[in-house]
Amino acid sequence: MATITIRNLDESVKRKLQVRAALNGRSMEAEAREMISRVAVSEPALSRQGLGTALHKRFAALGGVELEIPLRQFSTRPIPTFDE
Repeated sequence: MATITIRNLDESVKRKLQVRAALNGRSMEAEAREMISRVAVSEPALSRQGLGTALHKRFAALGGVELEIPLRQFSTRPIPTFDE
């Protein structure tokens, strides 16, 4: 099991977490663990989205870019033969 420490948590957030934990009959730590687990498991975007899709979504609002595709150039060298 991993351990995390949360610093600089606003006092009002801590108090609400304490109240929520008490209402659910859990310790504050158990309540935080439950909340974090529930959010992490229900987050579909992180597990199903590929890097390309994430980048596209991130920059789609900026508009597209039309790049000129250069013509394909074929070699002028003769094709080697291996008959000898």
